[in-house]
This record gives sequence, C-alpha cells and structure tokens, in this order.
Amino acid sequence: MLPTEVIHKPLVTEKATAATDANRYSFSVDRRATKTDIKKAVEALYKVRVVGVATINRKARNRSYRYGMIEGKTTKRAIVRVHADDKIELF
Repeated sequence: MLPTEVIHKPLVTEKATAATDANRYSFSVDRRATKTDIKKAVEALYKVRVVGVATINRKARNRSYRYGMIEGKTTKRAIVRVHADDKIELF
C-alpha cells in the first residue's frame, strides 16, 4: 500500500491536540493497515522517527435512510508516538 492510501487524514480534536504535547499524533487510517504499515507511512510522509503505534478499531454509527437502518462500517484510528526530537506540523 502507498503511504497516502494508508493514512486518510490527521484527526484534529481537543483530545488529540492536547496529546501533541507528549509527541502523540492521531490519524484516521485504512481498516486493513497494520501497525508496521502505519509506521512506514508516517515516516515516509512526515519525515519523522516513529517510536510506537497504537490502533483503535471503532464501530461507525448507524445511519437511517428512507427505507430503514443501514449499518456503518468500522473505522480505524492510529495514535502514533514520535521521537522526542521530532515534530509534525498539522496545524
């Protein structure tokens, strides 16, 4: 997988922004991506050294349409910890 296919977008939430002080950055990633895929993609895109990766599989909320409920797909988030000397400029 290409790095741009693995990382969909950085997550900019209040909790994720507070975690940047501890060199932790959150990303929305492809559901099939492994931790090593995510690590390689972040290192290639942002030119930083990744120390650790934690992943979270989240169930998407159900959507209601005209003819009933349709379930959402699961989404995957990654929390990436980078080396203390490196920074990622997201904002």
